[in-house]
Amino acid sequence: MEQLAQRFVGLPQKAPDKVIPIKYCLYARKSTESEERQILSIDSQIKEMLQLAEREGLEVVTMKRESHSAKEAGQRPVFNEIVDEIKQGKFNGILTWAPDRISRNAGDLGKIVDLMDAKLLLEIRTFGQRFSNNPNEKFLLMILGSQAKLENDNRGINVKRGLRARVEMGLWPGMAPTGYLNQKLMDRKCQVIIDSERAPIIKKVFEKVAYEKWSGRKVYHWLKFELNFKTIGNHNLAVGNIFRMLQSPFYYGVFEYPKKSSNWYQGKHEPIVTKELFDKVQEQLKRDKIIRRSHEFAFTKLMVCGLCESMISAEEKYKQLKDGTVAKYIYYGCGRSKDRHCKSLYPREEELINQLMQLMDQINLNEAGIKYRFEEELKRFNKFTKGVLGISNSK
Repeated sequence: MEQLAQRFVGLPQKAPDKVIPIKYCLYARKSTESEERQILSIDSQIKEMLQLAEREGLEVVTMKRESHSAKEAGQRPVFNEIVDEIKQGKFNGILTWAPDRISRNAGDLGKIVDLMDAKLLLEIRTFGQRFSNNPNEKFLLMILGSQAKLENDNRGINVKRGLRARVEMGLWPGMAPTGYLNQKLMDRKCQVIIDSERAPIIKKVFEKVAYEKWSGRKVYHWLKFELNFKTIGNHNLAVGNIFRMLQSPFYYGVFEYPKKSSNWYQGKHEPIVTKELFDKVQEQLKRDKIIRRSHEFAFTKLMVCGLCESMISAEEKYKQLKDGTVAKYIYYGCGRSKDRHCKSLYPREEELINQLMQLMDQINLNEAGIKYRFEEELKRFNKFTKGVLGISNSK
């Protein structure tokens, strides 16, 4: 034994493994999904994890908060920032409430495992678990992350199934349209009811378009400036919203779900207008569309009013000349969408072109980004006047 011991006295001794201190980033995430409203708030997560760090002597070097869904990979800016900072060596541990706070999708989970494989991320600590660069612990982390993804996928399927069952019963599957309110009583929670304050006004809108031939712009000014009409969210109805409302069959009792699916359902809600009134409105809207589409103006999409920045509109005028021919004139003016009392004048198209020509030498059209668009509009105008009116604008 003494001789054997003497033989090994001169051998070099193996140095103990160097212990790398772990510096943690405390990551708290609050999901935006309504199904997770009962999960601890961000402040509660931070409080619990700081208490854990104090009990176990963990060094927390930074703290990051995020309120974003983790269902889609690469869509969380704070999480992406954490990955970059781990690669930069700013910290090598993550402290979080639960594994699903880090990821609920395969892409982000793969980034975390890759960091552990590269020995850049040494440990993940949660309220009740620890995951290090160990095959078994990484496998468990991937299982828990995959389980969270499975829950998300199943939740999506269940939500769609529930919506289908809801519409088949005639119940509207979303926020109530203007003129209706979502029922808050528990026994009728999925139904919509008439908004006694707004529904009569919505009905008047349909009547004024159908019988008095009001335009969408006139309805807009009437609602905003005369009635000060507001939606349930305290907003004015935009012109586009007015047209969508006038074209929605929901107001006479039926609806399509999903949109453009040709799946129609008879609603249980009380109609605001009759089918006959709705059809009259559609006839009026169709007539207006035919009138609008029969004219094509050169500069309506290119300019805005210099006084109030409303979009420019155009109008054709005809005049009987002494020789029996008819002269056609096009006038441009402010659409008054932003200021109904705008004092802008109505120049003729020829006058507008002359003004633009005078400005050409003063404007760097390449820098303004409109040279190509202006040239196209001018070509379209020349083609229109030559082909329709027989007038050549070329020199």
